[in-house]
Amino acid sequence: MRFFLFTILLISVCSFGQNLGIHPVSNEYQKPTDPLVLRKLEKWQDQKFGIIIHWGLYAVPGIIESWSICSEDWITRDSTSSYDDYKKWYFGLKDSLNPVNFNPERWADISKRAGMRYLVFTTKHHDGFCMFDTKQTAFKITNGPFASNPKADVLKHVFSAYRKEGFMIGAYFSKPDWHNENYWWPLYATPNRNNNYDTRKHPWRWQQFQDYTFKQIQEIVTGYGNVDVLWLDGGWVRPKNTIDEEVLSWGAPIPDWSQELDIAKIAQMARTNQPGMIVVDRTVQGPYENYQTPEHSIPEKKLDNPWETCMPLCNNWGYVPNDEMKTKERVIKTLVEVVAKGGNLLLGVGPDATGEIPERVKNRMLEIGAWLDINRDAIYETRTLDHYREDAIYFTQNKKKQRTYALVFSKEAVIDGNTISWTGNIPKKGSKLVFLPTNDKLKWKVKNGKVIVQLSQYILSTSDVNPVWAFAFEAE
Repeated sequence: MRFFLFTILLISVCSFGQNLGIHPVSNEYQKPTDPLVLRKLEKWQDQKFGIIIHWGLYAVPGIIESWSICSEDWITRDSTSSYDDYKKWYFGLKDSLNPVNFNPERWADISKRAGMRYLVFTTKHHDGFCMFDTKQTAFKITNGPFASNPKADVLKHVFSAYRKEGFMIGAYFSKPDWHNENYWWPLYATPNRNNNYDTRKHPWRWQQFQDYTFKQIQEIVTGYGNVDVLWLDGGWVRPKNTIDEEVLSWGAPIPDWSQELDIAKIAQMARTNQPGMIVVDRTVQGPYENYQTPEHSIPEKKLDNPWETCMPLCNNWGYVPNDEMKTKERVIKTLVEVVAKGGNLLLGVGPDATGEIPERVKNRMLEIGAWLDINRDAIYETRTLDHYREDAIYFTQNKKKQRTYALVFSKEAVIDGNTISWTGNIPKKGSKLVFLPTNDKLKWKVKNGKVIVQLSQYILSTSDVNPVWAFAFEAE
């Protein structure tokens, strides 16, 4: 209990501090050349809204995922307790994780009703605890109190449940592994997130870690059915020549020696078993960052290459009791801005230690889904336009460029009497302009190069409950 209480102090630091390992968008994008990867990326870009599920040991005490065992100066602990004792307690949580209410079919149903269309699930976070039946370590969900449960191989049942609901499937995998003795060698202290020895002096040990990583990813891509995305986290494990000022600004010192994994070898193996697999080596610009992943943020301007904003629904990625949750309005507006700028939104949710998605989180997800259900055409399978924003109005278009959508932030829009207006993206002469949720036609005209749309009293009356109004029309 003592460890639980002082670890709560980490929550505010990790939510609002600067040096959190939060990944910015990388500086360069290299377009894949494999036609199968390009085809899968095109399909992925159609989905627009996904769920990332962080679930592991950290759900037991309800604390930030993994980071509490990392010895960096932004992490706060009880000064009367030793770091080694804390790590022993944390790793010992493996004997407490027993999610008897685990029901992935229920998760998948909630996610689908929330309007989400692809999944990224944490197979292993930085703490090294595996949520699948790996043969490479005993530090896993299938070697503990949940081992005798028919659904003990969590990954198998999560992937299966989401596939049945039509989701694209993504496997989150942490490149660093703080439990593995070939990453954090027990001979030395663990001063930060990096491996704690010089790989040049101990190449055998680092090769053992590379082999371990390769074999675990091989297990995932060969033993768990179709996987569309390999989502590799821990961008500080990277070739030295890819380190730039943005990476250095994360706050953790980067060693002089390389921590590189052979991602080319991993990607080749993965695509041999899963042709066309999207590989996302986060922030390590080059041929294996098939889409970019700005974290907790939205690019200032639209990006023409594939990208995804990832952010949690609450302050933390994993389950934390009574964690502050984003409003329905904020999430919907974020989704609209991201899509209008050409990206996808990956929203983070953390089940609790029993395996349940908390009721209040489920209700918020369903509120978002209710908006998407009646405005879906303006979001899914759309692409960005050159004129993608004007004040509180964002624009998208369908892939065939036959229909344009205006998404209006209802409480921020400038309403003149009962009209709104914009320039650019002018409707074709004589075309219909409709309110998407009801398909009601609205009167509109063009005056002095400006589209002026007359809103009904019904539309105006919905601003308190509908954060974004969606309109559809054929543009010139």
